[in-house]
Amino acid sequence: MALLPFVDVPAQGTAQAVVVWLHGLGDSGHGFAPIVPELRLPANAGIRFIFPHAPEIPVTINGGMRMRAWYDIKTMDLTNRADEAGVRQSAIAVTALLDKLISSGVPSERIMLAGFSQGGVIALHLLPRLPYKLAGFMALSTYMACPDKLSAEQLSHNKNTPVFIAHGTQDPVVPMAAGQQAYNTYKAAGFNVSWRDYRMPHSVCAQEVDEISRFIQSRLINKAEV
Repeated sequence: MALLPFVDVPAQGTAQAVVVWLHGLGDSGHGFAPIVPELRLPANAGIRFIFPHAPEIPVTINGGMRMRAWYDIKTMDLTNRADEAGVRQSAIAVTALLDKLISSGVPSERIMLAGFSQGGVIALHLLPRLPYKLAGFMALSTYMACPDKLSAEQLSHNKNTPVFIAHGTQDPVVPMAAGQQAYNTYKAAGFNVSWRDYRMPHSVCAQEVDEISRFIQSRLINKAEV
């Protein structure tokens, strides 16, 4: 399998950690790359950001139009919205990218995985399934695929890894209840999840960016538990 292409935002100072950030449906790695300066990280943060591009595939709900997507969406019904085969295929591709970073010398506990919307689905899917511990996870304006298979497939490596789950109260694309359901499912399973919501639609807002920055710094600079 060819490695996912990505937008690479180099670290300020010597690279000591990596954030891998997955975009939403129809976007690309370029979509979230401009958020890096908005995080206002310390000048010596040493955090490299990688924004992978999802493959271009036909998306059923958009009339079969080809666009960047981590999986097909056949229906807007959240119970069946995430195409499980596509989710698993993208999870394998993202894992291959993480494996490459680790083999290049980045310790797994110096890597954070983030995702927005579809990208968040992949991040949440990998949370209980990765065979190594990461520094943290961020799941933004998203939902959970295959909740019924969590108990059978979960590993323990990231049981205590902090997970930042956030959602907009006015989200018309992914209802906040879907994000809350993901949070409640992982919390009940014993994962270290936290919940934040903001008065916003299917997007990010300034307050959320500030809290994302604090979360990243706590895990990759200060290493304090949150």
